[in-house]
Amino acid sequence: MKRRLSADRRSLVSALQRLSQLGLSPGDSGNISVRVDGGILISPTGIAGADTRPDQLVFMTLAGDVPAGQLRPSSEAPMHLALYRDRSDANAVVHCHSAFATALSATRRDIPAWHYMVAVAGGDSIRCAEYAIFGSDELSANAVTAMSGRNACLLANHGQITIGKNLDAALALAAEVEQLASGYSRCLNIGSVSILDAAEMKAVLDKFQGYGQQAE
Repeated sequence: MKRRLSADRRSLVSALQRLSQLGLSPGDSGNISVRVDGGILISPTGIAGADTRPDQLVFMTLAGDVPAGQLRPSSEAPMHLALYRDRSDANAVVHCHSAFATALSATRRDIPAWHYMVAVAGGDSIRCAEYAIFGSDELSANAVTAMSGRNACLLANHGQITIGKNLDAALALAAEVEQLASGYSRCLNIGSVSILDAAEMKAVLDKFQGYGQQAE
């Protein structure tokens, strides 16, 4: 297990560096976690992702216990833990304050199906969770609600959060959400937006089931 945990630490640090390189995590904002044996590894609070070392990552149990001798975990650890407890399919969580997703979250509106790629988050919209102060149990509950049947949501006046089967998937989805938020924001600036209807999005979601390279 020690060898596996070491590999998980390196993978998580690499994901934090990519989050910064993609421009999704200004300053020391943003946090990432990954499910491991017995709990999760999560980035520490107050340290920029690009500067985080493997030994600074924090191990927590799913009950929220933090063994002694570690740094303090991200202030958003309760939200990460709530998603892991609610979603057995979540093996990684990415939370960030990417520019367009954060700006759009301040309007407290969902990202509708202005583009078929909205389906990448698992449904016909990307919901915006109701506002609650960061790090709170209320925010955690709001995120879980907004993520029902979805793999991403906006957080009102805050940013975005994604889950994935692994770190690569969760990080790629965060980048996609930012692109979708950017495109929708531009549509709103232009004027009226034509939204794909429920039947059109169901067809997209059905087609996504066999999209890409499928395991045989």
